[in-house]
Amino acid sequence: MATLKEYFQDKSILILLSFNFFLFFLTTVTIILRLVGYTEGTYISQYRSDIGIGAFKTGGLVDILSFIIYALLILVISIALSIRTYSLRRQLSIVLLIMCGFLLIATIIVSNGLLALR
Repeated sequence: MATLKEYFQDKSILILLSFNFFLFFLTTVTIILRLVGYTEGTYISQYRSDIGIGAFKTGGLVDILSFIIYALLILVISIALSIRTYSLRRQLSIVLLIMCGFLLIATIIVSNGLLALR
């Protein structure tokens, strides 16, 4: 239990945690705000470059909202792994949180790219 207390008292860990929570919040808000004014019901949810002419695949609202679930899973799993690895290596814990930030940034870019094509 002492390592959990040390984990949440580490300033670099707290900065990375707050940055990752901000990115998750930003992902959620940007997806929901892009969905608010669109009433058609079909979205471009996939891009497959190897198909050719039919590279864009349409999907429903659930396919787009799965980006939010994906971002939440990334956040929760990376925090859990970071807490477990903090007692072994502090640097590994920090690298896990940085990789979470990169994945959340990629999620924002991909979801906005797909929602811009509708």
